[in-house]
Amino acid sequence: MSKLVVSTIGPASSVQDGGRHGAQRYGLTPSGAMDPLALAAANTLVGNGAFDAAIEIGPFGAALTAREGAVRVALSGAPRSADIASRAIAWDSSTTLADGETLTLGFARGGAFSYLAIEGGITGESMFGSLAVNARAGLGSPYPRPLQAGDELQTRAASAAAERRIELPAIAEGPIRVVLGPQDDEFGDEAKNLFFDSEWKISATSDRMGYRLEGPVIRHLHGHNIVSDGTVNGSIQVPGNGAPIVLMPDRGTSGGYPKIATLITADLGRFAQIPAGKGFRFKAVSMAEAQGEARNFAKLLRTLPDRLRAIETFDLNIEALRDANVAGSAVSAIDARTWQAQSADALALDGRD
Repeated sequence: MSKLVVSTIGPASSVQDGGRHGAQRYGLTPSGAMDPLALAAANTLVGNGAFDAAIEIGPFGAALTAREGAVRVALSGAPRSADIASRAIAWDSSTTLADGETLTLGFARGGAFSYLAIEGGITGESMFGSLAVNARAGLGSPYPRPLQAGDELQTRAASAAAERRIELPAIAEGPIRVVLGPQDDEFGDEAKNLFFDSEWKISATSDRMGYRLEGPVIRHLHGHNIVSDGTVNGSIQVPGNGAPIVLMPDRGTSGGYPKIATLITADLGRFAQIPAGKGFRFKAVSMAEAQGEARNFAKLLRTLPDRLRAIETFDLNIEALRDANVAGSAVSAIDARTWQAQSADALALDGRD
């Protein structure tokens, strides 16, 4: 067995997998990765199941060290600088840390969450069928809380498998797509038009339970209280202050605020990656379109192994490179004719044309 030891790590970083399902009727929140595609891509790179447990790393940096043997890892999700002993590591690819080597990660760029999958998965005690951490509920393994310096993640020693990269489709641009409802009748046409015509931003007070939106006030027709009913990832509740909240994986399983719309499954990860303060808009789509996009997303997840490519490497012979004339013709710093491009007329005058 090998292990990956957390040297430093920022907040909002924890062990997450595909979530715990089948018990929401008992009030058990599903949790799981904020960006399912990025989780699946990282796991696929190291030969794990698509939704096995991995490290979800928040916007800030981290450093992790291999101990008691080599550890093979893969990175996907929001890009950030990554290096091992000052050697840059490519994104959406796998790499192996030798015993004692440290992987250093910088701040997220253009997103919020990155995923570090470990070959062989993370050893932990399953809780209701999942290792996913929900700190509020005290659930998750091997630590039922965000990761912190000194934590150790047990895994198997790295195999001799060749390193790989994965070719993911370009991130979609444009508005975040939603289906109206289930309580859109609690809002008038003016409020719904305002919701779709306005630019929104995610508040810095947001977390894995819900993303608070900054923008115009959305007014209710009949007050903000309804009989509590079930919620799903992407439900957009509008509380009494008129500031919408998009429910995320650590949400409550039911709620008593009207839900004006619901994010489509295919856009959940893209929405979760929007950095705080960046403007975006919503767009209403039909149920049929949402279902079609869900099928396309499921197909993408199933076919991730087909997108794997070998990483071509070669040994650089420094001695041979030193002896080679890689610059072509010799040049002289004091003879401009050896390094400056000359016109045809100048060459003719020089007697060489």
